[in-house]
Amino acid sequence: MKLPRRFFQPLAAGAPEPFRELPIKLERMIHFVPPHNDKVRARVPELAKTVDVVLGNLEDAVPADQKEAARKGFVEMAKATDFAASGTGLWTRINALNSPWILDDLFTLVAEVGDRLDVVMVPKVEGPWDIHYIDQLLAQLEARHGVKKPILVHAILETAEGVANVDAIACASPRMHGMSLGPADLAASRGMKTTRVGGGHPDYRVLSDPKGDAERASAQQDLWHYTIARMVDACMANGIKAFYGPFGDFSDSAACEVQFRNAFLMGCAGAWTLHPSQVALAKTVFAPDPAEVNFASRIVEAMPDGTGAVMIDGKMQDDATWKQAKVIVDLARLVAEKDPDLAKAYNLP
Repeated sequence: MKLPRRFFQPLAAGAPEPFRELPIKLERMIHFVPPHNDKVRARVPELAKTVDVVLGNLEDAVPADQKEAARKGFVEMAKATDFAASGTGLWTRINALNSPWILDDLFTLVAEVGDRLDVVMVPKVEGPWDIHYIDQLLAQLEARHGVKKPILVHAILETAEGVANVDAIACASPRMHGMSLGPADLAASRGMKTTRVGGGHPDYRVLSDPKGDAERASAQQDLWHYTIARMVDACMANGIKAFYGPFGDFSDSAACEVQFRNAFLMGCAGAWTLHPSQVALAKTVFAPDPAEVNFASRIVEAMPDGTGAVMIDGKMQDDATWKQAKVIVDLARLVAEKDPDLAKAYNLP
């Protein structure tokens, strides 16, 4: 564990000083792009105007013989578009720490586009030691290449050991940006009997108590509720962000929307989008409803300093509900900066 006085010291001479607070950004969707695919990469300049984060994926879904092409494609993609000008985050998912490609990933990307790169997503993080390794290596590379802004780190929670160590991972470094649920690898690591990528499962159910000969009601449950709750608690306790990961069934937009909404209500800031059809869902779901915003803003206005108690529409509001309302209003202000239509609907002062 790093001592408090040294926690924010750069880990290499000449490396930029870590952020004391995360940059405030809207990150409703992390949109995955395969950089080795020329046709998809060519659409990135227009795509960047429509999403909050573009992520160049170097890991899963990239064949072993295409790893170098993906790396080169990401560099080309990063140089071809001014992501910062459109307020769009530029991320990459590097290869796993036990792979033969990770060093080339980091050495190449920091050298070529280090000042353009916002976040490095690290797969299969098992404990704080993984973050410490990436933290030190990034500092050395930033110092070598004169990178002025610290590159943040985002961990994917996709092993049983990672879930067991989630709290230690969340506070492992001031570079920590957040965490994402990785349901497919996590299912395999846990020995779960499913081939689904995110979402529920028809066999994971509860059954109502018997009442004579009446048919017993049954409801499908969420396989990932426990893990998301643990991840959200660890992230929010340490001032970083939690994200739902992939939803693999592109044909079932209704189930995807419900899963995204559950994650949003539980405290997730956004989700991965693997298909263009999921972008609109994420934009809708990970923005507060105008009616909720309007009611929340009335609470904030009625209690300017967040103390005391007031009655609004027959319901008591106090300092606890003021905090709830502040979460919604603050997010609405962030969304309004990017979405003129919602800005009008929110009608915030």
